[in-house]
Amino acid sequence: DIDSAKRLAQQVDRIETRADLVRYEMRDKLYSGAYLPRLREDIYKLVESLDEVADAGEACCDFFLNQRPVFPDELKPLFLEVSQESLGIIKPLKAAILCFIKGECSTEVIREHAKEVGLKESEVDKIEWDLTKQIFISTLDHSHKLHLRRCLEIIALVSDLAEDVTDQLDLVTLKSMI
Repeated sequence: DIDSAKRLAQQVDRIETRADLVRYEMRDKLYSGAYLPRLREDIYKLVESLDEVADAGEACCDFFLNQRPVFPDELKPLFLEVSQESLGIIKPLKAAILCFIKGECSTEVIREHAKEVGLKESEVDKIEWDLTKQIFISTLDHSHKLHLRRCLEIIALVSDLAEDVTDQLDLVTLKSMI
């Protein structure tokens, strides 16, 4: 349903815009003296990396709305699976970030959430590998194959960037313990 997709894309756009504003606010607060000086740059990098995940989500929506890729029936289940896994990574990512920001969780809990993100990202990589093979051994014309591969890259980018966030979160968490 294109109308519903457009409404959801507008919501994603608003969320991404809000993420940009939060990044600017955090930058201003950090460089006006919030947090320990040795953590400021790392926290800002964490916020920037979170904004990149939001940007990737918005790019994914835009890709589907603007380009409307056509999926052959035999590839639909794998595209659905990779989409669910890649976007499903947001839940443990959010849990890890909220644990850190609110300070309500132990370092071990934060790192467990981060580990879950890493495991999910590895699963996305596996599906991406399998799906890429399926795309290129299919009888589709080459331009269709390339379009589906680009679609797959955009979907998987969300999980790749989410893993980058948890790498940065691990660094900040460890530094804050020192």
